[in-house]
Amino acid sequence: MKPFTPKLTPWGPPVLLGIPLDHNSSFLRGAAQAPPLIRQAFHSDAWNKTTETHVDLGAPGMFEDAGDLPAMETPDAFARIEDAIGKLAEAGKRPVSLGGDHSVTAPILRAIAKRTPAITLVHFDAHPDLYADYEGNPHSHASPFARILEEQLVSRLIQIGVRTLNAHQHEQAEKYGVKIFEIKDLPDPTHLNLTGPIYVSFDIDALDPAFAPGVSHWEPGGLTTREAISYLHALPGPIIGADIVEFNPVHDPTGLTATVAAKILKELLGRMLAG
Repeated sequence: MKPFTPKLTPWGPPVLLGIPLDHNSSFLRGAAQAPPLIRQAFHSDAWNKTTETHVDLGAPGMFEDAGDLPAMETPDAFARIEDAIGKLAEAGKRPVSLGGDHSVTAPILRAIAKRTPAITLVHFDAHPDLYADYEGNPHSHASPFARILEEQLVSRLIQIGVRTLNAHQHEQAEKYGVKIFEIKDLPDPTHLNLTGPIYVSFDIDALDPAFAPGVSHWEPGGLTTREAISYLHALPGPIIGADIVEFNPVHDPTGLTATVAAKILKELLGRMLAG
């Protein structure tokens, strides 16, 4: 079959940006090491650049790579993330960020929401990450979606794969009108009734540890890699940005999780380019 080569949408090409930040991690640091390892797996000669939807990511101009942001341990890290993402968005490009811990999603969406209204945020995760603050840190990787909703950066938040919903986060979800599909109640991917523009935040621990052991917080009973890809393929367009976060190489001695993260990236880019 001839690979499908899409026309770039009016939203412009996806652009990879590594964000090696993990100082807001609450349990085990290491996610800051992830961006170059995801790239290495993505560009491996073990596979080709054609997605399951027949998009040839090896064709010229399909996507760009802006490298990694430097020195993410500084107090102004969030401001610099927002600035870098804002410049990409201002240029009409669609950032695909490689974390890093999940706290990076808040400054990313601060930048994108200034330029794009009525965003639907689709969040894959074992955890809701809705704490008002966690262990006294309002910028914790367990709290980004509380910040995003407080600031009204998105019009709708859909969470898929959650299996750690406690009383406080349930109250937060009720307060902000979050639609949570817990792992025991997963809908058919075609029945989500989503509308664009869509931003995707993919926490690798949405997957069962059997498929992706390289995360800080193992939570058995998660999505299979195939289920996750099916959800990505079913998303309507336009997808205006995304992040892939919480891959922790400390728990990934075989490199399996890096390859899974690269597969998620590959299929996500293919879906973004399809329209």
